[in-house]
Amino acid sequence: MDNNRNRKLNLRYNLMIVAVSIIGIILIIQLFNLQIINGEKYRTMSSARLTRETKIYADRGEILDANGMKLVTTSTGYDLYLYKTTSNSQLLNENIVRIIEVLEENDDKYRDNLILTVNPYGFSTDNQDNIARFKKNNNIDENADAEQCFNALKEKYKINIDDIELARKVMAIRYEITQNGYSNVRPVQIAKGISKDSVIKFSEENSKFSGIDIMNRPIVTYNNGSLASHVLGYCGKITENELKNAGDGYDENSIIGKTGIQYVFEKYLKGENGIRQIDMDVNGNITGEYITQEPVVGCDVQLTIDSKIQSVLEESLKADIEKISSGGYSDKSDAQSGAAVVMNTKTGEIIALASYPDFEPQLFTDGISNEKYQEYTEKESLYNRAISGAYAPGSTFKMITAMAGLETGKISPSETISCAGIYPHAHKPVCWYYSTYRSGHGPLNITNAIEQSCNYFFYEVGNRIGINTLSEYSKYFGLGRKTGIELIGESSGNIASSDRAAEENRDWYLGETLSASIGQSYNNVTPIQMAKYISTLVNGGHQIDVTLIKSVINQNGEEIPKEEIQEHVNSVLGVDESEDVKERIFQEENLNVVLEGMKNVTTETGGTAYSTFKDSAIKVGGKTGSAQAGDKTHAWFVGFAPYDDPEIAVVVIIENGAHGSYAAQVAKDVVDAYFFED
Repeated sequence: MDNNRNRKLNLRYNLMIVAVSIIGIILIIQLFNLQIINGEKYRTMSSARLTRETKIYADRGEILDANGMKLVTTSTGYDLYLYKTTSNSQLLNENIVRIIEVLEENDDKYRDNLILTVNPYGFSTDNQDNIARFKKNNNIDENADAEQCFNALKEKYKINIDDIELARKVMAIRYEITQNGYSNVRPVQIAKGISKDSVIKFSEENSKFSGIDIMNRPIVTYNNGSLASHVLGYCGKITENELKNAGDGYDENSIIGKTGIQYVFEKYLKGENGIRQIDMDVNGNITGEYITQEPVVGCDVQLTIDSKIQSVLEESLKADIEKISSGGYSDKSDAQSGAAVVMNTKTGEIIALASYPDFEPQLFTDGISNEKYQEYTEKESLYNRAISGAYAPGSTFKMITAMAGLETGKISPSETISCAGIYPHAHKPVCWYYSTYRSGHGPLNITNAIEQSCNYFFYEVGNRIGINTLSEYSKYFGLGRKTGIELIGESSGNIASSDRAAEENRDWYLGETLSASIGQSYNNVTPIQMAKYISTLVNGGHQIDVTLIKSVINQNGEEIPKEEIQEHVNSVLGVDESEDVKERIFQEENLNVVLEGMKNVTTETGGTAYSTFKDSAIKVGGKTGSAQAGDKTHAWFVGFAPYDDPEIAVVVIIENGAHGSYAAQVAKDVVDAYFFED
């Protein structure tokens, strides 16, 4: 019994050994086949069959005006890249020929930085240093002529093509590869912005083209030329230094905001890139594509700018500057530049903001030419005078002196001061009227003094209140401190203050106070500050916040909270919490006599802007100013409309514009457009 059981166990054991041995032999044979007989084949296939990840660049968000008009949009462009799939020059050259045929068939350009030309042979540059550098970099004899250089590269790249023009085209691509390098994981760009026809051809006949890949690229388009260029700003390809500080989501091909709204709101506009997975076979042909992460389009930024008013403002500002410089007014002055701001007096929203000369932001998207950039530099076209230019306000400052005197009780609304022409204190400054007519204005109340812009009157008020009170009110009206507008480069300007004398370890002089009281001395302010000043004035002292932003809307159609936007803007601009200013509410009687004086400037025959506004259907309050700046006289106009219920403040400055009345025409054009044009 036991013997039979043992025999059965031995048989099972032997059968198991035989089965395991047979399976082992089969596995050994299969491994021998894979590793020895076909090892090289499978190793080649394994190394050549790649899965790559590439970025899908997200479209930037759009920038819209207050009415939803698209000022800046983004479309999708396509660039052609080439991966390394072979070390065989003959196969590579044949592949390049097929690629070139498709591109040329659809009139697409491809990279060509080769300085050699054929038919006849020559160099595309006369710069001998560049030619010498080209020969040295390519190990070509320094005495070789163009044909010899061509033949040297033809041999180097093993281009066996008799047609020298076609050979040169292939050579240009090979040269690009040599200059930039490429591998099976890092491609070289050979064409930028190819047509959809080429994209379709490459996609449908992919097996004919080894190692190609088409990547999307956002194309930023400015739909209205130079309109609001200083507000919108421009974008361009990210620089090496910018890339170091940009954080995640950027690479060497990224587009980034450089100035204006494009810069300040880069975080919201840029979107989030997606990821595309590509499978390639042993020949470098794409066998499969998968989107593993969808791109997310950037947020839209809606501005408070009204593109219609912006256009009127820019055209009028340019035309007025040209009229002044050509002698279209009674005097001729070499005016070349200026700025203007239109603000909603109730909300602080910027309706229009212009600086002249302006620029074409579209030129920066693909790289501006050196010649054009030099032109912009020479004309200071990129300089935003509306927020960065600081100028003496001249007589447009006089309403601050008036309000300071009235609110402190140093002068009453009905009091008159007799202008004798020469003020009898300090350095005995004169009124402009005396300089012209050799006499004074005679008795004037505060309304008449604003209408006639009497310097004598405001010398006396300034003398009564003193520099400390004057500087205190200047600051309250927003002068000498940034408004917080959502743009980089805003200047804080400066206000006349006894602090200047303390810094210089000296006493403050009365003459400096007199000069400051008519908007000279150390007073230097920006047009955007002046717009806030006029808005604060017509609001009876109520402070408003200046803004260019109506809303920021994400891809789900949801508005980003205002608090988040403000926190972001403060971070970008390096602003701490806004300064806490205790609000003053002006006495109505005091305010009325000042505003009436501004009305008389435009409606009474003695007013300095009467000739411009005499036929206006809208009653406007205004003030002209001619501010001395060395040997130049800047022309100012500040105003508001309608007089009875102010909606907008308009500020205009023309550098070297001679007379403030000359700047008034720009404001007149804006008022007409705002209230009457559809």
